[in-house]
Amino acid sequence: MSENLTAVSESAVDVDVLLVGAGPVGLTLANTLGMYGVRTRVVEERATLIDYPRGVGLDDESLRTFQSIGLVEQILPHTTPNQIMRFVDARRRLLAEIAPTDTQFGWPKRNGFVQPLVDAELLAGLDRFPSVEVRWSSAMSSCVDEGDRVRVELETAAGTETVTARYVVGCDGGRSATRRQMDVSFEGTTSATRWLVVDIASDPLGHPNIEVAADPNRPNVSVSIAHGIRRFEFMIHDDEPDELAEDPAFVERLVAPFVPYPDKLDIIRRRVYTHHSRIAGTFRKGRMLLAGDAAHLMPVWQGQGYNSGIRDAANLGWKLAAVAKGIAGDALLDSYDQERRKHARAMIDLSTMVGKVISPTNRRVVAVRDVLVRAAAAIPPVKRYVLGMRFKPMPRYDRGAVVHEWSRSPKSAVGTLFVQPRVDTRDRADIPLDEALGSWFAVLCWNNRPREVLGDKEFQRWKDLGATFVAARPSTQLRWTGHDDPDVLVVGDRTGGLKRFFDGQLDSVLFLRPDRCIAGSSIAQHAPELSAALIDALALTTGGPDAAGPVLRLAQPSA
Repeated sequence: MSENLTAVSESAVDVDVLLVGAGPVGLTLANTLGMYGVRTRVVEERATLIDYPRGVGLDDESLRTFQSIGLVEQILPHTTPNQIMRFVDARRRLLAEIAPTDTQFGWPKRNGFVQPLVDAELLAGLDRFPSVEVRWSSAMSSCVDEGDRVRVELETAAGTETVTARYVVGCDGGRSATRRQMDVSFEGTTSATRWLVVDIASDPLGHPNIEVAADPNRPNVSVSIAHGIRRFEFMIHDDEPDELAEDPAFVERLVAPFVPYPDKLDIIRRRVYTHHSRIAGTFRKGRMLLAGDAAHLMPVWQGQGYNSGIRDAANLGWKLAAVAKGIAGDALLDSYDQERRKHARAMIDLSTMVGKVISPTNRRVVAVRDVLVRAAAAIPPVKRYVLGMRFKPMPRYDRGAVVHEWSRSPKSAVGTLFVQPRVDTRDRADIPLDEALGSWFAVLCWNNRPREVLGDKEFQRWKDLGATFVAARPSTQLRWTGHDDPDVLVVGDRTGGLKRFFDGQLDSVLFLRPDRCIAGSSIAQHAPELSAALIDALALTTGGPDAAGPVLRLAQPSA
């Protein structure tokens, strides 16, 4: 794909990256690109952000991404951590429970949240970056890949505007205009079952978790959202028209079994929707890409639609920045589809399967399901598997911007997210690991010296790329200065989390991507060979005039 794309100078285009859509995915991408100083424009056909709740669950991976763009502290006040999801039968008896407690990536695995307020923090974060602008009431009417740039026509209040960009990313939802302009298929199914969502302010219940009722009379869901918001979802029967959603009496009848005064509710919105299980035929076509709902849609049952979009942004953002800054060739962008497609498909399949389990209305089917679920829950390993949310597919990249060949570990961690325990440095105590690693590439060695392990040539190549070098040690060795190197950060394993990771690996040298995926790992003596292989696989450019500097010097907030 990349062979046909020719380079274009910054002066020949209006922006490096044009993002279509100011939803959470577009805003997260814009913050990432702004952090690296990439000239970015976000265009949105709406006049403002959507101001009503949509997604209601954040996972640990999304919070880690928000941490990476410096906004997690602003977002946390709009979340409810460690939210429990309970599945119950028609009589409200427990079938299964999801309540994970581990924080291997530094954050709780399940968090309720108020999407409009989180999106508003993502938007406000863009004020830090002079290289990023947002244009509201700007609808894309056409988008043409001209080989060396993309020409975009926008319909604005002032008339038609033409913008040229090196790359365009469609973050414009399930009805994506970008996807249509790319002439890309959207394969999959749409469920015939309809659901009514009712969002209520001044939560009439107040309990902090999620209850999914697999009730054959009418499957339903009750969700606690932060700041006193409650969401109810009810299956709509085939003989009930959509218009009933606008009938207050109908809504009151649905809510009546759950609240004592259904006529005294502060309803934010009511909406009928269906569940889609779809994925785009490709996430990239030339200089145009898709992310979020524009690339994939899934049922709501595992709360992964929003989080899958944030994963797209985490995967794609640093790659676009590397290409835009001349640190990597265009071929790096091919890895986006290679890496994200398999995982998005797995999330779609999981969400679709859970929907099929909770939605039956045939009583015989329901009776058999309840017996099977209870029997499975009585088996301790199965119960722990569900309770700890271990069924959730985790990203594991077999292809793309990774190199597997040099790992000696039978269960290699290459292509997976690295853990994020809390650590100490000489200057700071008890910080999340990512704060020590920085926001770009990192080379981490356990119980060893990165310069000696890599050799002078490979060490210099990664230094030119702006990588952070980390010597990870037991905390007992943190203050020992015998092997100090001005280019290497010494990290003390405060909790033992780093050693536990390496306990399960034969490899001791890790090359970490900016999204904290392990790009490659090896034993110490193979580190030089792995280094050279990674620079080739990631299409990285070392030693050139644009190498590292523009990316390493992160954009500072505006005064």
